[in-house]
Amino acid sequence: MMSIKKFNVEDIRKDFPILKEQVYGKPLTYLDNAATTQKPQAVIDTLTRYYSKENANIHRGIFCLSEQATKRYKSARHKVQEFLHAASDKEIVFVRGTTEAINLVVQSYGRTFLKPGDEVLITHMEHHSNIVPWQMLAEAIGIRLKVAPINDQGELILEEFKKLLTEKVKFVSVVHVSNALGTLNPVKNIIRWAHEKNIPVLVDGAQAVAHTPVDVQDLGCDFYAFSGHKLLGPTGIGVLYGKKEFLDKMPPYQGGGDMIRAVTFEKTTYNDLPYKFEAGTPHIAGVIGLGAAIDYIRSVGLDRIEAYEQELLKYGTEKLLEVQGLRLIGTAKQKSAILSFVLGEAHAHDVGTILDRQGIAIRAGHHCAMPVMQRFKVPATTRASLAFYNTREEIDRFADALREVTEVFR
Repeated sequence: MMSIKKFNVEDIRKDFPILKEQVYGKPLTYLDNAATTQKPQAVIDTLTRYYSKENANIHRGIFCLSEQATKRYKSARHKVQEFLHAASDKEIVFVRGTTEAINLVVQSYGRTFLKPGDEVLITHMEHHSNIVPWQMLAEAIGIRLKVAPINDQGELILEEFKKLLTEKVKFVSVVHVSNALGTLNPVKNIIRWAHEKNIPVLVDGAQAVAHTPVDVQDLGCDFYAFSGHKLLGPTGIGVLYGKKEFLDKMPPYQGGGDMIRAVTFEKTTYNDLPYKFEAGTPHIAGVIGLGAAIDYIRSVGLDRIEAYEQELLKYGTEKLLEVQGLRLIGTAKQKSAILSFVLGEAHAHDVGTILDRQGIAIRAGHHCAMPVMQRFKVPATTRASLAFYNTREEIDRFADALREVTEVFR
């Protein structure tokens, strides 16, 4: 593993203008990267350039600005393809985010190919976005939702998962990295087990793509979803990767705009992939900004990012366990740089409020994963989520502030 000293985090931090800000007169310590990441100047400049010099709608314009915007939009799709190592850029569908990507699969694939009595297998650590859409489908057409359990460390109990993969299961939808626990699931094995029974698999990669290299062909997944704003990109843009063989036979999720080839009052012919799933004017600036974010990530190197964040996680874990009364929630052997915890009798919201006055931004609550909170019998947790622009000094500041919180509630 690369030494933390060889990763020049101070140079990296210079690329993120917001990290120079102060909150209540204190230097900003931003530890809420699982909710959204900060943006490098390269992404900000790309968005500014598009809106100030290149703004035009795409695909149908025959004038210079439209042609430029179309070219940059197509280029960004190719960047995403390379980033995920998809077989074709036709397998890259732009959506608003992970939530919409999962809903697209549920409403298009699920409504078309699942029938009453079929089962969909998820896990106990899923985000609400990978629970509620399936529940809605269950109410609409009568499928059943099965939930694979997790242990006290927040790890998927793999033997139980395999037992639940019965002949009734017709789809598996699983998170790559838990946003509430940090657990890194063995998705490649999960996909292999499911495929041995001809079961398609969707992977929620919202918390994975900014922290570990993802190769969808190596994983073998049938669908992979992520959000741009968790990958240094703009909000309101995301990606659904889908194998062409699945996307080809799935009906459109929405109608209108660019998803058509020809329309009469009697019949509509749909466009080719991926445009069949991209109705209306897309988030052009968001797509181009996502392309810039991917360029930036690749210039730093995801292998280097992952190694540095793992060292930060180890250091942060050690520092937090020194805080009296602190209990970590989520201690999987394989995990991403997320530290969720409870602190004595203090409610997570109180912890977050006190830390905010110290300039420290963390997340407090159920993290859109209420079943996880129920599993660990806590109303909420405080969550610090790290990124490659965070430092050991920020973790020290965070740990010191938590000691002050314990004094307040003593």
